Amino acid sequence: MLPFLLRRLVQAVPTLLLSSLLIFFVISLAPGDFLTPAKLNPNISAQQLDNLTRNFGLDKPLVQQYLLWMRNILHGDFGLSFSFQAPVLQIMWPRIVNSLWLVLVITVVFYGLAIPIGVFGAVRQNSLGDRSVNVFMYFLLGFPSFFLALIALYFLLQIIFATHWAIPIGGMTSPDHASMSAGGKVWDVFKHLLVPGILLGIHQTAGLSRYVRALMLEVMNSDYIRTARAKGVSESSAIWKHTFRNAILPIVAGIGGELPGLISGAGFIEVVFAYPGITPMLLDALNAQDLYLIAGFTMMTTILLIAGNAISDILLAFVDPRVKLG
Repeated sequence: MLPFLLRRLVQAVPTLLLSSLLIFFVISLAPGDFLTPAKLNPNISAQQLDNLTRNFGLDKPLVQQYLLWMRNILHGDFGLSFSFQAPVLQIMWPRIVNSLWLVLVITVVFYGLAIPIGVFGAVRQNSLGDRSVNVFMYFLLGFPSFFLALIALYFLLQIIFATHWAIPIGGMTSPDHASMSAGGKVWDVFKHLLVPGILLGIHQTAGLSRYVRALMLEVMNSDYIRTARAKGVSESSAIWKHTFRNAILPIVAGIGGELPGLISGAGFIEVVFAYPGITPMLLDALNAQDLYLIAGFTMMTTILLIAGNAISDILLAFVDPRVKLG
């Protein structure tokens, strides 16, 4: 395994270098910069604009800005955020942790529902239960997650007004969070994670459950599954040990692509529920044209994608003995 990891590390160097070039220069092609609003402000003099341009390093050629950014990456801070005047990693990390907790809840709900539903649909193909689940899943696929969140938010508010239940539907903590005990703080955060986490987890279940169902059906019709049943293998063993183990190989191979999603946040559902995750921060950075904050986060997702692909290969080698890392 060590030679495999070393080879992947060497291969990652040119990939990261090319990615950094594309990320930096594509973002730089956007019209204007961080000081564009200040340039349109008549109360800011030309001398002040020149001083700000020099302070932010925007007076340097793009190539020199890129080299300075790469030097900062090697130092581990991903550059200096224009908006916050602080290292990008220092700004991103608290938001990444917040999004990570939410995405973990989503992932548990996501896989915990999608796999059993997909297996059920394959085993009970075209039954009443399978058809009912299919209709519901197609219904979910037709709604964007943020629109579904707005609908759920409306009904939750109606429930709160009718029952006066204290259902947390916004933010990450309660107003009195600071005065709570350690256990109370954990429970408070968990309560705020439940509604958006379960909602988005159920929404994402629609796509994966259909995929698992199709994979299971394909493997169940294989000759070796019919042979195993003919030899007297129990139905549960035929489904879970023989069929499911082979059907999930494409899913295991794609796990690496999910790793960047662990820090990418839950998308616009974070905006709907006013959750302090990655997405609201990135929207603010895009609006302010905070070059290094946008580029730093994009670069981090690229690093995680490369690491995730290596993890997928390792997991696939454990699940499928035919795969050799060497």
